[in-house]
Amino acid sequence: MTTQTTGGQAGPVTDGSEGVPDAGFIAPVPAEADLPALFPGDTGSLEADVRQVLVRLLRQRYLSAAAHPGPWKTLLAHQATVESRLHDLFVHLVVDHERGLAYKRQVRKAEVEVPVLLKDEPYSRVETVLLVHLRALFQREQGAGEQQARVDAEELEQTVLSYLPAGETNLAARQKEIAAAVARLVRERVLAEESQGRYRVLPVVEVILSADRLAELVTWLRDGDTATPGAEEPGSGDAGGSAAGEDAADSAGAADVDADEEDDL
Repeated sequence: MTTQTTGGQAGPVTDGSEGVPDAGFIAPVPAEADLPALFPGDTGSLEADVRQVLVRLLRQRYLSAAAHPGPWKTLLAHQATVESRLHDLFVHLVVDHERGLAYKRQVRKAEVEVPVLLKDEPYSRVETVLLVHLRALFQREQGAGEQQARVDAEELEQTVLSYLPAGETNLAARQKEIAAAVARLVRERVLAEESQGRYRVLPVVEVILSADRLAELVTWLRDGDTATPGAEEPGSGDAGGSAAGEDAADSAGAADVDADEEDDL
């Protein structure tokens, strides 16, 4: 501000610099300043719906556009922000627009030592047989122009039993193992139970087993080998490639992770 005299009186003359610090820069206003606190002491900088999407991705195996269009839209609108927050945890975000799926992957290679947040839980032989059958069924139905693939519990059981050794005698134990394997695939949202003993195969099965991996496992099952060729059996580590996602925090209680989501499939 300067002064000038007019008719012997001095008066202020403004130069547009009011409120400007001496350094000449206007102090930025944080973007989060206008966000209301969601809980006492909240210092977060994301809106509530974006935080909810971030939590979904961390807790659940994947986010489905078909099952949850609202969160999916929020994710796409704030993808860079969500991805950045996951990167802070050494976790990749994968958004598959074609299938309408978003899921996470553990960073395995970095310039620094990476603490592992997501862990692989390999599928058992029975679970692998079921995955191979479901992936082949899904591929066949899609090739026939069907939008969805469905399967009965009896078909799943018979598929697994067909791979048992000829001398297998403990049928009850095997049936119990098969039921547990099916329950796991429902819990991990590979299958959706539409009615008792009737299931819909969900698109994530294509992510768990690629076409190449499917062919490899079909050969393995046909040959009756006891170990999967060339690699680990598919696991439940992070929903991509030959593994699909549970995070470490859920490993002890995976049954509860998606309990509030299963009805929305």
